Amino acid sequence: MPTDDLFAAESPQVPAAHAPLAERMRPRSLGEYAGQEHILGPGKLLRRAVEADRFSSVVLYGPPGTGKTSLAEIIARTTNARFERLSGVESTVAEIRKVMAAAALRLSRDGTRTVLFIDEIHRFNKAQQDVLLPDVERGTVRLIGATTMNPFFYVNSPLVSRSLVFELRPLSPADLRALMDRALADTERGLGGRNITLHADAATHLSEICDGDARRCLNALELAALTTGPDDTGAVHLTRAVIEESIQRKAVVYDAGDDAHYDTISAFIKSIRGSDPDAALYWLAKMLHAGEDIRFIARRLVIAASEDIGLADSRGLLVAVAAQQACEFVGLPEARIPLAHAAVYLATAPKSNTAYTGLLAALSDLQKGRTLAVPEHLRDKHPKTSGDTDPAPGYKYSHDFPDAYVPQAYLPEGRVFYQPSDRGEEKRIAERLAHWRTLFEQARASSFQV
Repeated sequence: MPTDDLFAAESPQVPAAHAPLAERMRPRSLGEYAGQEHILGPGKLLRRAVEADRFSSVVLYGPPGTGKTSLAEIIARTTNARFERLSGVESTVAEIRKVMAAAALRLSRDGTRTVLFIDEIHRFNKAQQDVLLPDVERGTVRLIGATTMNPFFYVNSPLVSRSLVFELRPLSPADLRALMDRALADTERGLGGRNITLHADAATHLSEICDGDARRCLNALELAALTTGPDDTGAVHLTRAVIEESIQRKAVVYDAGDDAHYDTISAFIKSIRGSDPDAALYWLAKMLHAGEDIRFIARRLVIAASEDIGLADSRGLLVAVAAQQACEFVGLPEARIPLAHAAVYLATAPKSNTAYTGLLAALSDLQKGRTLAVPEHLRDKHPKTSGDTDPAPGYKYSHDFPDAYVPQAYLPEGRVFYQPSDRGEEKRIAERLAHWRTLFEQARASSFQV
């Protein structure tokens, strides 16, 4: 009886000749695979697991063009497994069940294992991901999920707990240069049948501007090669000018809902906190280039002005709020200017987080200890009857005393939460506060009624 093609073991299909260069040049073995040495280098866990054919399920996450699909195909080929592919965007529960049933029959029939690759697995809803669990648990399939999102946040915890999770990083310029050299030399799948010369400065530009995305790099190389005419000798020269035209503008890996969004704003705020205006401007430029919501950037500047600059330069908050209002008033593209103004001001301002840490200390005290009652002399004593004329017995009105200060307890037990720094304007605040606290301690020591 002939074997149904549904159950026939097969390797991933060889890309057709008309496929894009990046598709044709997919690596066929771990030896051809570029980058990811941190997980595939000699002796690394994933390499050992694949070569020993001892792994269950794997989740690969990282930016586009870092080799997630290629790695899944290599794993299937290396372990002589049937390769099945589903999409987190298009595949349904019915399709998942059909693949699982075929994999179970194949395994019981002739022992052929199945690698089920699910691209963009984070797009599956909870019900779709739950359908995978029983067969993953039983080992019916070896699941390889690929996602650009952090799986610890976007993939069901039960599925993640049953999988090895590996992060794929953007390829280095050296990795991309090696891929270009291989594509230019490969006469079977690449551009080796053409007389192409890639100039060194053009290769450097292309390897740096693609942000570690191999697919973008190879497809831009092919576009340049196919659209550039030969010279009198029949040679095609890919100069930097040709490559710049082919790659057009730099594609920023950025999505308002993914990790890059949060990573970039984190780098922006940390650069301001670290007093590096150049880095702050770079991350601001990246967000603006990628189309980030200017209101989001402005809100974070307002927060940073109080959290990280604080009382060392209270004008920082004024500048940040003014920038936020200016963004609402002028809109893009001019809103970039007040955002840059605020970012540089905050980055170069003296830093203090003492107001914020003081608040956190007070909150911690409230959570851990007994809630303190308001002292009698500080309570609201508005007249409750026609004869009640004393607004607050025992309370001393500060403005009736020299320098508008009088030693008086405002908090039971004399707790201290705010500790000023000696940076910027806060140094003067620290001096005033130290003077007042000294007067208070002297008054208490002399049994002054406080």
